[in-house]
Amino acid sequence: MEDAFIRHIELLGYEKRFFPSQHYVYMFLVKWNDLSEKLIYRRFTEIYEFHKALKEMFPIESGDINMENRIIPHLPAPKWFDGQRSTQSRQGTLAEYCYTLVNLPHKISRCLHVVNFFKVRPDDTNPITDSQIKKPEVFLLPKDAKKNSADITGPIVLQTYRAIANYEKSSRSEMALQAGDMVDVVEKSESGWWFCQLKNKRGWVPAAYLEPMDGPDESEEQEPNYAGEQYIVQKSYTAVEEDELTLKEGDTIEVIHKLLDGWWVIRKDETTGYYPSMYLQKAGEMNTSVKSELRNRSAPPRRSTIRNAKSIHKQGRKQISQETYRRNSKKYLQSRRNMKEKFQNKANVIIEKNEREENKPKAQPAVPPRPSKDLILNRCTESTRRKIL
Repeated sequence: MEDAFIRHIELLGYEKRFFPSQHYVYMFLVKWNDLSEKLIYRRFTEIYEFHKALKEMFPIESGDINMENRIIPHLPAPKWFDGQRSTQSRQGTLAEYCYTLVNLPHKISRCLHVVNFFKVRPDDTNPITDSQIKKPEVFLLPKDAKKNSADITGPIVLQTYRAIANYEKSSRSEMALQAGDMVDVVEKSESGWWFCQLKNKRGWVPAAYLEPMDGPDESEEQEPNYAGEQYIVQKSYTAVEEDELTLKEGDTIEVIHKLLDGWWVIRKDETTGYYPSMYLQKAGEMNTSVKSELRNRSAPPRRSTIRNAKSIHKQGRKQISQETYRRNSKKYLQSRRNMKEKFQNKANVIIEKNEREENKPKAQPAVPPRPSKDLILNRCTESTRRKIL
């Protein structure tokens, strides 16, 4: 008899359950090689533990030896408190994960670890409930989302980064690192603090201490935008380095380059420099408790302050000097002024021309010459000719 294996796994949605306490489970329709279809329920913490065990079973395919050989998909780690919002937003990543998992080489997709995890359990058919507590609430994926899992909005897929230097944590919410540590990035914040996981440890780490495994990812740092985006300073900061700016709360500035280490290049009038992004808020945007909490933290260290000759940040990452920022910014501002003056001059010329046209005296119509007597006699009627003669 042929061994059982999975042909397809479809994510149907999730359930909000209230016994023994409130929690969420994902609903999967598992299609087997014998053409049977089974409905199973799994918590995300279970799925993540399954994922970690799978990576340990196949270290080459999980990229532990060489990241170029990784074919096992990434999966974000559970959050400290998984609520309905995170459960819902994670569906896209989870659907994509299941699709990729089933299509891996048979030694992985058909191994006992995979097969046993997706088999029906007793609590799948008869979940433990309490008649005194309200029934589970079901949230199904939209039909359109099932057709194309790539269209479902999900969180950032986990990426593995390497620590380029030792980092000592300064608060309980942070995580200490040793140079060479491989961490999974769960969340990338524009503030320059990233939430990472290393084995059983989790915490915030300065992005400046991390580098991607394969090489500097230039696509992560967009090109400077010298037109600038308008931001409001939410917290004052006094410059420590020469290329930083000192600003007061309430100042309006323009952001021209958003860097991953949380230090953005900004422009105040014609002066450019670095400023902690966590102390800025986009003009017109409402404040949130999360942003307020971040602004109470200290600014993350800058990449330029970390000394490590082996870091690929120093070898391959494109770096722009402060002088280049300043020169290009001034050039942009000047071109904007020139353009403004050009349009202003053009408008003045049009107005002046219109005024001249309006003030110019209008030409009087010419008086036609009186017809000769012979012409009148040739063209007039008989009665007119008698009157003339």
